[in-house]
Amino acid sequence: MEQETGEQTDAVARIQAEWRRERPDLDPSPQGIIGRLHRVAARLTDELVAVYEAHGLAEGDFDVLATLRRAGAPYERTPGDLADHTMITTGGMTKRIDRLERAGLVTRRVSETDGRGRVVALTPRGREAIDAAFTDHLANEHRLVDELSPRDAAELERILTVWLSRLEP
Repeated sequence: MEQETGEQTDAVARIQAEWRRERPDLDPSPQGIIGRLHRVAARLTDELVAVYEAHGLAEGDFDVLATLRRAGAPYERTPGDLADHTMITTGGMTKRIDRLERAGLVTRRVSETDGRGRVVALTPRGREAIDAAFTDHLANEHRLVDELSPRDAAELERILTVWLSRLEP
């Protein structure tokens, strides 16, 4: 929320004002960015998860199915590749694959190139599920980003791209 003077009056601004009062020796200005990003991220996660749940998927399930779908035909990857392309640990990946396999959305088989390795693939049902969920997911993301002007959205993407490139190895 912004007043006509441009002064921020949201929860983050109130927190910063309290710190300025209590610790005038410190500069809480980074909280204006970090605190708001954190709050936006939490709100976005809630909005995104609601779409996944409407398709009977958890956030990690969606991530695994989308990663397989993005691989292109025959829509398969090794569990290690799935872990590399998602934010799920290898231990968590095994549990997720087990659950998706029980739901009939993926299959697991021995690798043709490495007898010790496994390959996870989308089933036709899994492809239908992720295609439907992804269609709704993108519509939801458009709805959320449309809260910004096209110019602001482009500028925010540029800034976040630069910042992320400096934070990620």
